[in-house]
Amino acid sequence: PTQPFSWHPTCHLISLAKPYALMVECDMNDQKTEVAHVTQMAKKMRRNILDMALEAGGSSSHFGGALSIVDITATLFGSVMKYDGANPEWDGRDRFILSKGHGCLGYYTALHEVGALSRDELLSFEKTGSPLLGHPIINRPKGIEFSTGSLGMGLALGIGVAVAGQRRRKDYSVYVILGDGELNEGSNWEAIMAAPNMKLGNLVAILDRNRLQQTGSNEEIMSIGDAAAKFKSFGWHTVEIDGHDISEIHRVLTSERQSDQPLAIVANTIKGKGFSFSENDNDWHHKVLSKSQYVSALKELGESLEAAQ
Repeated sequence: PTQPFSWHPTCHLISLAKPYALMVECDMNDQKTEVAHVTQMAKKMRRNILDMALEAGGSSSHFGGALSIVDITATLFGSVMKYDGANPEWDGRDRFILSKGHGCLGYYTALHEVGALSRDELLSFEKTGSPLLGHPIINRPKGIEFSTGSLGMGLALGIGVAVAGQRRRKDYSVYVILGDGELNEGSNWEAIMAAPNMKLGNLVAILDRNRLQQTGSNEEIMSIGDAAAKFKSFGWHTVEIDGHDISEIHRVLTSERQSDQPLAIVANTIKGKGFSFSENDNDWHHKVLSKSQYVSALKELGESLEAAQ
């Protein structure tokens, strides 16, 4: 299984007999390696999102909200989480729940990168008989922990899984990605209040703060104000970050954990991140990707249509 970057057996064994500075240098070098790996993984995921969206055709896809979480899911699955793509039901795995289920292309492509889903399965997205629909449907052999998409459910599920882990004395973490528009759902606030009271240090909530939701901006529809301050006021250890800075995402996920306090990460993101035609354009909440847009996006990734075929 993939291990967090903070676990470096070679570096730590050497550093036992060497000055502390060697351990620091080793960790820094390893972090740079991890960040470089995740950066490439995120690029591959964006490319696969393009392919899946094009293959979906008239069924369309939730393109924008998937692209805003790619750098986060790439960091989680590619570096931070204890996870074995060849054995998605491994009991020791960290658990991942995509509460904003419509962002599933950012989930499925991560599962593909770690070996839980095949390329053919990705390209079956939204087709009859496919395990990959427009919102995740529970399929643990394929790496999908829960059915989500009815907003406001994922954090409560995550609390249940985190409590179960503590009671069973299991050493796993639970990661939940929420949408900021999703915080309009009152059930989230019950969960946000409950988690610190239960001292769930094994729970991490990541807020995709792209400031847009299905029919407009958060400010127009239901302002949530200072999200970080709200989480903090409920008793969460709270950090606000750039949700596309992989080095920063990596650092926070591996260094800000508390033993008896859940971690809330408010990740400031851009809906549709990665392609100029979709960034901050809410039309891309759910939209058909045309062939010309596909070709344009490939160029932005530094690829050609010929190379894609």
